[in-house]
Amino acid sequence: MKGNGRRVVLGMSGGVDSSVAASLLQRDGWDVIGVTMKVWPQDCISRAEDKCCGPSAIADARGVAHKLGIPHYVVDEADNFEKIVIDYFAEEYRKGRTPNPCVMCNEHLKFGNLRRKAKALGADFIATGHYAIIEHHESHAVLRKGRDARKDQSYFLFSLGQDQLQHALTPLGGMEKSEIRDIARGLGLKVADKVDSQEICFVPGNDYKAFLRGHLGEKEFHRGGIYDTEGNFIADHEGIEMFTIGQRKGLPGGSPKPRYVIDIDPATNSVIVGDEEELVREGFEVDRVNWLEGEPEGFRRISVKIRYAHPGAAASIQTVPGGKARILLDTPQRAITPGQAAVFYDGDKVVGGGWIVRQPAPVPA
Repeated sequence: MKGNGRRVVLGMSGGVDSSVAASLLQRDGWDVIGVTMKVWPQDCISRAEDKCCGPSAIADARGVAHKLGIPHYVVDEADNFEKIVIDYFAEEYRKGRTPNPCVMCNEHLKFGNLRRKAKALGADFIATGHYAIIEHHESHAVLRKGRDARKDQSYFLFSLGQDQLQHALTPLGGMEKSEIRDIARGLGLKVADKVDSQEICFVPGNDYKAFLRGHLGEKEFHRGGIYDTEGNFIADHEGIEMFTIGQRKGLPGGSPKPRYVIDIDPATNSVIVGDEEELVREGFEVDRVNWLEGEPEGFRRISVKIRYAHPGAAASIQTVPGGKARILLDTPQRAITPGQAAVFYDGDKVVGGGWIVRQPAPVPA
């Protein structure tokens, strides 16, 4: 989409992606304003210097903005980030679910609060460095997978509403990562070879258990027992917050076969373990479904991703009253995890998605 002098506010993380996005928007005639959202909590500063939540991100983003000749502002979203993302992250583990903080951050902060900041700056559009394609049509927007299959981030945008999509730009969606770095080098940007973060931005060392201990305090953990699928007690545990579906590491030994977490019951603080084949499910249910093109009637054929790194599986989907849907998989899938997002695709187009709900472990015959 050409800018024709219109104003756009670009979320700048200090990384190579949003930096190149700024240049591409300039090329396409947009009046670009860079905004970096300061989201790190105060106690994270010393541990996160090189992350997108660390203060070095501001310096990198400011340097790129100066190089490109665009205005740059910093907005403090630390309190909102704490309430919307970090508290959600901790609470999901307390409920025996595995959270997806990136989806929440995108929906409420990057495509939510940033949009409101953009309006205050006289901009009708926001832009990000996401690897996803947003097609703008006269009455609606279509969300598609990014061209670079290894970097595609459409999964993390499934919960956006039509109004958010219609006022958002993702200039990198049709490009490969290697192209982005080449452009950055050509522009002489210092961030051209900056390493991508592979971790949750607010969790040092990707050690979520240590983070929860620091954020909640171990006295807040929900302690209980570990049981097999027949109800036999195996051992005590220090908190359901320490477990996720499919986990093998950290479970008590003494079994001739490897054990895996196959269910977490927050009502009794029980962790249920079983054999690997007991992780496999033929279907599951989601709630809080967001349909990008309207709710379908009856059954619909889709491909569903049950986690970000999942390749997608063929399935049939049926809506259920109350914003829910039931998914029947053509091929049973392993470790379908409550709290994770299940995103529905028609080819490369995102048609909707929802949050996986708990399915209790099967009762032995």
